[in-house]
Amino acid sequence: MALAIGYRAVLCALAATIVTLIHFRFHQFELTDKGHAIIGTPLSLLLVFRTNASYDRFWEARKIWGSIVNESRNLARSATALLAADAALVNRLVRLGIAYPYACMSTLRGKHGIGPVAAELDPAEADRLTHAQHAPLAIAVALSQGIADGHRRGLITDVQQSIIEQNIQVLVDSIGACERIRRTPLPFAYVVHLRRALAIYCGTLPLALVQYFGWLTVPVTFLVAYILLGIEEIGVEIEEPFGIDDNDLPLDRFCTTIEQNLRAFIAPEASKELP
Repeated sequence: MALAIGYRAVLCALAATIVTLIHFRFHQFELTDKGHAIIGTPLSLLLVFRTNASYDRFWEARKIWGSIVNESRNLARSATALLAADAALVNRLVRLGIAYPYACMSTLRGKHGIGPVAAELDPAEADRLTHAQHAPLAIAVALSQGIADGHRRGLITDVQQSIIEQNIQVLVDSIGACERIRRTPLPFAYVVHLRRALAIYCGTLPLALVQYFGWLTVPVTFLVAYILLGIEEIGVEIEEPFGIDDNDLPLDRFCTTIEQNLRAFIAPEASKELP
């Protein structure tokens, strides 16, 4: 991020150097600074809107993944308590619950994968889920089928099945909300207009400053450009929160946390015989 901002700010500083050199050796610029003062206000509002819109996307994505964490725990808790008579079924459902966030992360990054738990599932099922057209949905279907199987065998009642299905429903809603964010970027026209406005403002700023600051125009221009371009770049960095950059959400850590939490429901706890 610093490099992306730095080289553009340096270009503005070079422009300021050329303007200052021309001002003192060839032609004195007497452009008023009122124009930039007037433009600065709406430009600042545009920058604030850009950053707020990007942060809203980032924060909403964080809340959605918080819901995935919570509902994954609830799913494992409900399955373990209500289907305790069939430890093998509980283990399978918990492992599918572990695979779900990994599948969500891979889907949001345009990849295929259900995490390290794939090695613990039936090979044919693991391959089917990994290469499914929509892996999170395929895992959700497998979870529902497992719950329905428990219901058919009389392990849970209709009400209990509905409770567990509600957890699965929230998980499916969560990936849908993430996809909505991913597939709906900020309007292209708005982003382009803001960048053009910044380029014009920072590029012409030395013309308004040179008669007041002299050679100090160069560092002042660099500082102003670095601040304004930095605010715009922050919006760019957090606009797409599902990537692998430092400023994106730590999806890998979220998935690892869910895996660690849910593995506690697998043997020995899930395999114990009830008295």
